[in-house]
Amino acid sequence: MSRVGLARHSSLVTRHFFSCFAALLLAVSMAWADGGRKPTVESVGNQVMCVCGGCVAPLNECPMLECAEKAEMRAFIQKEITDGKDETAILQDISIRYGVQALTAPPAKGFNLAVWILPGIGMLVGLGVVVVIVRRWKHKPPTVPDPSTSSLDPKVLAALEEEMKLTGMK
Repeated sequence: MSRVGLARHSSLVTRHFFSCFAALLLAVSMAWADGGRKPTVESVGNQVMCVCGGCVAPLNECPMLECAEKAEMRAFIQKEITDGKDETAILQDISIRYGVQALTAPPAKGFNLAVWILPGIGMLVGLGVVVVIVRRWKHKPPTVPDPSTSSLDPKVLAALEEEMKLTGMK
């Protein structure tokens, strides 16, 4: 790749990176802006797992038609909303009543913080390994043996030439 092509490529990569970064910042700011809205049974139900036996779905997506736990949890959430609690307080009450396993995402504190941090660290380490490997491949000089130096023993070469003379190959 020529220097002009490389410069154009790196410029495109830089622009792409900054546009992705701007989109991420916009998404985060919109998520924080939504923090002031009033909770609903549906919004809280998406953040809570149904605790009925064998169900591994969020409360709003529980496939069981006559699920008693689903109705009980929805009633509990509605009661909490009518008491004027926000989503965070409702989720805390649910985790106290049903256990932390009732939440779809573990709270970002204590040992559960590792669930949020380790994937990012793993991605950064993996990206670093890929960058190092690509740079080594890119800068690795070709290994061509030097024809002037022979790795064979002169005695072996002399014996080979003698054998070739005897057999008529030379």
